[in-house]
Amino acid sequence: MSVVTSASGGPSGAASRSRVARILRSSIGLKILMALTGVILSGYVLGHMAGNLQAFQGPKSIDAYGKMLHDAPIFLWTARIVLLAAVGLHIWAFIVLTRRNMGARSHGYRAYRPRESSFASRSMGLTGPLLLAFIVYHILHMTTGTVHPDFQEGSVYHNLITGLRVWTVALFYLLGLAALALHLWHGVASLFQTLGVDRARPESLGRKFATGFTLVGVLGFAAIPICILAGILK
Repeated sequence: MSVVTSASGGPSGAASRSRVARILRSSIGLKILMALTGVILSGYVLGHMAGNLQAFQGPKSIDAYGKMLHDAPIFLWTARIVLLAAVGLHIWAFIVLTRRNMGARSHGYRAYRPRESSFASRSMGLTGPLLLAFIVYHILHMTTGTVHPDFQEGSVYHNLITGLRVWTVALFYLLGLAALALHLWHGVASLFQTLGVDRARPESLGRKFATGFTLVGVLGFAAIPICILAGILK
């Protein structure tokens, strides 16, 4: 006598959900989750940078870009929700993995001498919280205008110029970009390792790609506050 079960509610569906849960709880599953959410966040960094560079085409170009985004609230809020979920899952996976790694060592290193690990990988626990603080400030500064000295809704170019003309604020942005560079470089390089495509070697394809990707993204962002302070953008 055979037992027929439905795909959604029977034992087969429950087993599938159980397998997914086990994978997500495993270290490799958490690393894959960090890699996938990292891809989403890295793609956003590149897209956001490309949008900001329209400032070099003048106020009309970047203001029209901002208006286009706000005229499509469904797209805008979908993107925001996806990004928020990606950030939350990324942080959660990192915390769980860090606790497991700490718990696996009952005693610390007597003399820690890193060989293959990079400075970027060893500083992830620092650059992550710094980036989170920077993102919160950036939202309050350029999105809501809460801490902006002269915020004007819809005037993206004006908000960039007046907001980053203050040298202490521009410096804070550049420091945030330095943290982003370290975090992004290690994250992109680790993606290749997690997926089994590459190994952690200085000459590896993953590290070369990570270097190029990071330089493009971070220098693209940094060009704006630097050019505002230099009086090129005004």
